[in-house]
Amino acid sequence: MLAVKVPKKEAEMARRRLLELGILAKGYSIKREGDFVLFPVTGPVNGFELVEAEFERTERRPHSYREVVEVPAELRQLLPSSFDIIGDIAIIELPEELMPHGRAIGGAILKVHRHIKAVFAKGGKVEGEYRVRELIHLAGENRTETVHRENGIRLKLDVARVYYTPRLATERMRVFEKTQPGEIVFDMFAGVGPYSILLARKADLVFAVDLNPWAVKYLEENIRLNKATNIVPVLSDVREVAGKIKADRVIMNLPKFADRFLKEAMLSVKPGGIIHYYGFSPEEDLFSEHEAKIKATARELGFRVEFLDRRKVRPYAPRQFNIAIDFRVE
Repeated sequence: MLAVKVPKKEAEMARRRLLELGILAKGYSIKREGDFVLFPVTGPVNGFELVEAEFERTERRPHSYREVVEVPAELRQLLPSSFDIIGDIAIIELPEELMPHGRAIGGAILKVHRHIKAVFAKGGKVEGEYRVRELIHLAGENRTETVHRENGIRLKLDVARVYYTPRLATERMRVFEKTQPGEIVFDMFAGVGPYSILLARKADLVFAVDLNPWAVKYLEENIRLNKATNIVPVLSDVREVAGKIKADRVIMNLPKFADRFLKEAMLSVKPGGIIHYYGFSPEEDLFSEHEAKIKATARELGFRVEFLDRRKVRPYAPRQFNIAIDFRVE
């Protein structure tokens, strides 16, 4: 095939020029001959020496597991377009029709994403007081402990024993950017510490509470892993702790049941302090029901609230969203 031949010292400049012109042939390896480099091209180009040469084809890596997985044609439209990656573990939600093909799907994910070492399918809803779900092993290593990196911190966790979602990384960074140096933070449902450890980089002190002993075990490990010595981990029902802490900022990341703990949150925030509240809402009415409950709780306690921000955080289910409401308590 046609090739451009240039001295080695001019190779990078030539490559950029050929890319700009759009004539560098794709799918072939660049060839080296002595002091020269040969680039495969799709046609003649002025200003370069042209020669005939043979090139080895390069294998294009697939971008999605759906390109390589083998399932019946009638089921391909059911293949999920995305899945969660936590550390080196992939967790995918499969419809019932695809579960018999779970091993093939898990194997395809491992083939395309070399950094993933284990693949699991979601076996049910997040449920129970510890907010965990059943996981079904599909492929790779049969282990559920990993170390996940986000926002410059490391989080060790067991995906089968604690609740964690990587889909809130952007939201956690948003709260971090609003946190002021010297604040006291109360993380009411801390889990393994994704909010607590991040906010501890700015806050003076973080009280991190969770009811799940496995979550607190990993929280303590993550405190050591990130050298976050200004976090106080507490294994407890948050109702036993509320009111004993007076914080500048309160995190209520328990979207399914946060409305049940509004009184505890308001009793734990200083006058003028801020609460970050999370909930689930239908698309047609995202905020009004939650705001009504916040106002009613404030009236009951003799407080006033000022709403500062309302956000759709992420889709949760069809026509359902995880929402965030930031409000100040006076």
